[in-house]
Amino acid sequence: MTALTLSTAAVPGLRADAIVIGVAKGTASGSGTPVVAPGAEAVDHAYDGGLAGVLETLGASGAEGEVTKLPAPAGFKAPLVVAVGLGAQPEKDSGYAPEALRKAAGVAARALTGTKKAAFALPLAAAADAGAVAEGALLGAYSFDAYKDQAGAQDGKNGKAPLAEAVLLGGKPRDRAYKAALERATAVAEELNRARDLINTPPNDLNPEAFAAVAQAAAKEHGIKVQVLDEKALTKGGYGGILGVGAGSASGPRLVKLSYTSSKAKKHLAFVGKGITYDSGGISLKPAGHNETMKCDMSGAAAVFAAVVAAARLGLDVNVTGWLALAENMPSGSATRPGDVLRMFSGKTVEVLNTDAEGRLVLADALWAASQEKPDAIVDVATLTGAMMLALGNRTFGIMANDDAFRTAVHEAAEEVGEPAWPMPLPEHLRKGMDSATADIANMGERMGGGLVAGLFLREFVGEGITWAHLDIAGPAFNEGGPFGYTPKGGTGTAVRTLVRLAELTASGDLA
Repeated sequence: MTALTLSTAAVPGLRADAIVIGVAKGTASGSGTPVVAPGAEAVDHAYDGGLAGVLETLGASGAEGEVTKLPAPAGFKAPLVVAVGLGAQPEKDSGYAPEALRKAAGVAARALTGTKKAAFALPLAAAADAGAVAEGALLGAYSFDAYKDQAGAQDGKNGKAPLAEAVLLGGKPRDRAYKAALERATAVAEELNRARDLINTPPNDLNPEAFAAVAQAAAKEHGIKVQVLDEKALTKGGYGGILGVGAGSASGPRLVKLSYTSSKAKKHLAFVGKGITYDSGGISLKPAGHNETMKCDMSGAAAVFAAVVAAARLGLDVNVTGWLALAENMPSGSATRPGDVLRMFSGKTVEVLNTDAEGRLVLADALWAASQEKPDAIVDVATLTGAMMLALGNRTFGIMANDDAFRTAVHEAAEEVGEPAWPMPLPEHLRKGMDSATADIANMGERMGGGLVAGLFLREFVGEGITWAHLDIAGPAFNEGGPFGYTPKGGTGTAVRTLVRLAELTASGDLA
């Protein structure tokens, strides 16, 4: 993990491999000379106030995600200046948005792969800005290299290590607020990157038992109580949904409960994560071309796991319980068949019409288990439906809830931390499509609005009177395209920061 430090050192005399500065669009349309952002005054001064013109000559416009490299001025200890685009110049006195700083730092960190030390001279008007830059740098520097031969890799970035150290210039090393901002950024980013590692791990090395072992080790390290239900315990408890999904696999399912408690807590949040460590579709086998990334179908459980550990590391004054519903969905002679009926942990029966609609089955058992503790709110996270991807694309997750105010609060929390999300409805007329002549409910309904149908199914398994929200992260959980901002190719860790922010708001009393 990239090391973080704060410094008030003068830029010219700082020994580093590169100096990162910000540049914004000169006008709303992006035309005209780009504007050098605060923090880069020393570099601009060394160019006699002409740095913006030099950058323009090199093709820089200040657009978000843009990187321009140029030799450092004479007399500077660092040999390189990296100008990164911040996007539109903010309104007068409003400052740069945290997400703009986060993305710029992430882009710079990626551009400096293979570099030992970089000084970030981006705009830091307050401690929150330092936190945003720190978080962006840590997330942007992420690299998953566990399965690469580093000793023999010579081709491009495969042979280069991530940025080793990021120095935030303009930060106040002894200021409590700045120190707290860096500590928060470090805890959240490290746990989010751990979630990314889990998502990227091949399914032959991350089955339900292995995932549970990772959770147990982290729980022990951070003082979190952990309980793991194996096949025997799940059978005894009547967890028909989780057992039904895992029935076709040689790797048995697990239900992991992680409990972080605070002596000062007045509220209790429950997070529930879908953890299908590999999803073949079961007997309803996925078509060719849809299997290759299905190691990511445990992204919801990874997000919940990371959020609980982050809450513990931050010492938040709220009780947070995480439920990881873990199974591998495989076809075999013992697999659940279309037409089978499962008796769920809640006692309800479900007719399985499609074994590839398995996430809602494991979540249903975990949601009912979470409901038995009567938390103040439950949030589940899942790569649940392709329909949500069709509706919102690859970078935005959908939010459904049984309470409009809570849905709005979750949406605002997601937007605040820079995770694109959108509130979605739960139309009552779609519920009828899941009526079954054989069981209490079917696991499939109308094809149109499939993401909303899945949300309505899950709502059936939330305890009466409990506030609940469902995050369908199918789109942004796994990035099959090129990296952007602080988001890498592969597992993204989507929803971790939203969950942590919800926990923080609950702890502070700002979330009813």
